[in-house]
Amino acid sequence: MGPRSDILSRFYAAHDFGVRQSTDQGLTNCLKNLLSLPDQRPIYIIIDALDECPDTSGIPSPPEEVLRLVTELVELRLPDLHICITSRPQVDIRVTLGRLTSLQACLHNQSGQRNDIVDYVTSVVYSDSEQIMRGRGKEEKEPRR
Repeated sequence: MGPRSDILSRFYAAHDFGVRQSTDQGLTNCLKNLLSLPDQRPIYIIIDALDECPDTSGIPSPPEEVLRLVTELVELRLPDLHICITSRPQVDIRVTLGRLTSLQACLHNQSGQRNDIVDYVTSVVYSDSEQIMRGRGKEEKEPRR
């Protein structure tokens, strides 16, 4: 067994082999241990649509928890760890992420992006409506039982 397997096996055993659920901090620590192993290959973590985390009344909210995790991972300063986050430009998300990196790409107002979305939605709607119309024609031709 390698060091990654050892970390996961110890974590699994510490939680009664899956009987007990880990805390969020326990999972975070396990992830940090895995990411901090020497001789890493590049690791990519992609978080898509951060702004779409369900916003519950809990404190902290799910988006805040994810931002806290991202902050902890960035603060590890691991050279082979790459994090990509997509989100609408909400103030809390923009402020937190702005402190963590200088590399940002705003596609929110790009006409090319809007055109791609319009083209995609149009093709899906056209495709779906065409299939629905074909299905109706088939139903009308088949005798009812």
